[in-house]
Amino acid sequence: MTALVTATEADALSLLTAQAVRSRAQQMLMAGLDGSLSAFRIDLDRLDATADAVIAVTRSSYPSLKIPFHARWRHFAIDGADRWARIADGVSWPDPATWARAEFDLAIVSVLLDAGAGAAWRYRDQASGKAIGRSEGLAIASLDMFANGAFSSDTRDPLRVDADRLADLSVAALEQGFQVSAKNPLVGLKGRADLLRRLGRLVAERADIFAQRDRPRPGGLFDHIFGLGNGQACAAPRILSEVLTRLGPIWPSRLTLAGMPLGDCWKHPAIRTGDATDGLMPLHKLSQWLTYSLIEPLQRAGLTVTDIDGLTGLAEYRNGGLFVDFGVLVLRDDRDADRAHEVDSTLVVEWRALTVALLDLLAGKIRARLGRSAAELPLASLLEGGTWAAGRAAAFERRADGAPPIKVISDGTVF
Repeated sequence: MTALVTATEADALSLLTAQAVRSRAQQMLMAGLDGSLSAFRIDLDRLDATADAVIAVTRSSYPSLKIPFHARWRHFAIDGADRWARIADGVSWPDPATWARAEFDLAIVSVLLDAGAGAAWRYRDQASGKAIGRSEGLAIASLDMFANGAFSSDTRDPLRVDADRLADLSVAALEQGFQVSAKNPLVGLKGRADLLRRLGRLVAERADIFAQRDRPRPGGLFDHIFGLGNGQACAAPRILSEVLTRLGPIWPSRLTLAGMPLGDCWKHPAIRTGDATDGLMPLHKLSQWLTYSLIEPLQRAGLTVTDIDGLTGLAEYRNGGLFVDFGVLVLRDDRDADRAHEVDSTLVVEWRALTVALLDLLAGKIRARLGRSAAELPLASLLEGGTWAAGRAAAFERRADGAPPIKVISDGTVF
């Protein structure tokens, strides 16, 4: 890992928050509006057309405007049939906590396995006979593996993820589970397998967090978070900070500060703070999406989750592609549309940070048009309704394979 000097643990922890993502994304937006960014210029006049597109997609999918959160659970529904709900409803759970641990297990593994599949990969779903790509395909593949006990060490209890099983997970096992072949390639497969092995080792080492009520398992994080709120209430940004600090060591070699891994955090010269965190832009896309996905199991178990809008929009290529395709974000060099960019490049960091800030602006515009408050239409629902679906629709309208407008070289752990 690349170590940064003259920093304290408090400096590092300050970057492992939703507030750091939001405030620094706003700083990036201000730099863009001043015309001082190297990769993009910003045309806020195009936000109206973007809002129209998002509202149209939202009304089509959710005419009543009763929109669930953008969480992994949505991807387990195919043709109106919720696969996980069907499995869970067939189990006699001894108590709500046991059910929640299983859902934490599933959500954590499935989200970590979903970091962009590439345009070519498809999963042949035996139940529907469909060849399903991208996030939905990754979701169903991971759910099938989970339901079949691929992550469990106990054949009598398949619906669980055990640390020892994850620690020994092979690339070949993922290839089989995700139906990967030379003709059906999956981007970043090795990176995903390595991430899950890291998760398994971490969970085994931290029994104090992940084995409070059971053998070491990712789902043990439920007991830890539930306990933080004394079984009553916990703020969503606090849950994110726990996800970031407890799971942070699994991320591959990236930046560290005061010996702490910063996860999905990158360097950019536009971020000026005058302290040890100067030049650092946290984004925490997968961790925030995982946090959104953990809210529902916590609520079902009886915990009230507050300040959900304290989380931010997700810095990923569907939301980001929406702003590029609708002309809100314009590349300064047209040739960059044809190049492939590393995730730590100035261009990609700019794109992702601007996406977070623009999602907040877009949310305000959409709520005003629909006559809804933030409480009635939280950001998590706008993402689902919403910006992610509109970004995908825009991509397929403009490019036959639905690829994003900017090519990113992914290792399977960011997008």
